[in-house]
Amino acid sequence: MKTFYLPDLGEGLQEAELVEWHIKIGDQIEADAPMVSVETAKAIVDIPAPRSATIRKTYGEPGDVIHIGDPLVEFADGENGEPQSSPEHEKIQKPQSADTGTVVGNVDASGALLKDAVTAVGQHTSGGFKATPAVRALAHQLDVNLAMVTPTGADGMITANDVQRVHKILKEVGPQEPLRGVRRAMARNMALAHAEVVHVSLYEDADLNKWDKTEDPTVRLMRALIYACQQEPALNAWFDSHSLGRRVLADVHLGVAVDSEDGLFVPVIRKANLLSDLALREKLDELRDKIKQRKIPPDELRGNTITLSNFGAIAGRYASPIIVPPTVAILGAGKIRDQVVAKKGKAVVHPILPLSLTFDHRCVTGGEAARFLAALIEHLQRAHINGEL
Repeated sequence: MKTFYLPDLGEGLQEAELVEWHIKIGDQIEADAPMVSVETAKAIVDIPAPRSATIRKTYGEPGDVIHIGDPLVEFADGENGEPQSSPEHEKIQKPQSADTGTVVGNVDASGALLKDAVTAVGQHTSGGFKATPAVRALAHQLDVNLAMVTPTGADGMITANDVQRVHKILKEVGPQEPLRGVRRAMARNMALAHAEVVHVSLYEDADLNKWDKTEDPTVRLMRALIYACQQEPALNAWFDSHSLGRRVLADVHLGVAVDSEDGLFVPVIRKANLLSDLALREKLDELRDKIKQRKIPPDELRGNTITLSNFGAIAGRYASPIIVPPTVAILGAGKIRDQVVAKKGKAVVHPILPLSLTFDHRCVTGGEAARFLAALIEHLQRAHINGEL
């Protein structure tokens, strides 16, 4: 008998949600055939069988959250499902932390950054509360997290009444809904970003008066962002906070934030700088369709060098978009609005696009960010002439 453990799926996370079993106890399965689908870091991944064998036991039900290294499947080697006595019956070893090989390809060991950041946040929020052992025991009994309790006792001490007050409130509002799948991954990524990145934002408007009625706003934004990366490459980069080094990239692998019922996805358009306007639109539509069907592979959600969030398609003027390492910049585009502007001393109404650029001030200077934004706006304010910008 051998036990197969949940391997590192290459998302930099330490857990996955079990979505669907493709096997049952007693099944004969061939090597590389799909055993189970799990969801982690915004993608559903099929885990293949590592060998041909008979299924003796499965661990977990759909909806369960399992951690990397937890047992997933037990195999029996005999034709009738009985274990054979041979030296090969030792367990399939749990994945070691230093091993970056995965069932979906090799991953960068920098994924450990996420684990470290989340652990640091957890340590910061789990301790440091003033409460007697009896009060802590009461909180444990009532399932009240002391981090949620406002102390009213002397010198910031949490009292039993404080715990009971919070318990009463939680009982009235109902049970907590655990974050799963995409939203769980988003929470961890935001914790990493908050713990690591030095966010600074610049805000400006682009006058779209020269646009014609056939313009595709999203494609124009992507094209202008690509142009700005070419004019100021420092924002099309990856930054490693441990070695204090950056990689400025020539190609623009553009991440585009896509809203869905399941949460926020950021699919990547590879080498967007080499694509035509039509190809950009077709690729974006293809990625959105994959997200809607939940069939987007993990590789199409990794490796972006800069990000675009076109939140104005829903609502909002300005924002402070959050950068997810190792990228160093994200552009937010607000809702286009008609606005009175001055032109040759007269008041006229023009369509105005609000822009919000957030950059990582650890490795991007204010001047670089400002030049990037200026280039972006200059491109957006151009008119199409004979089909070209």
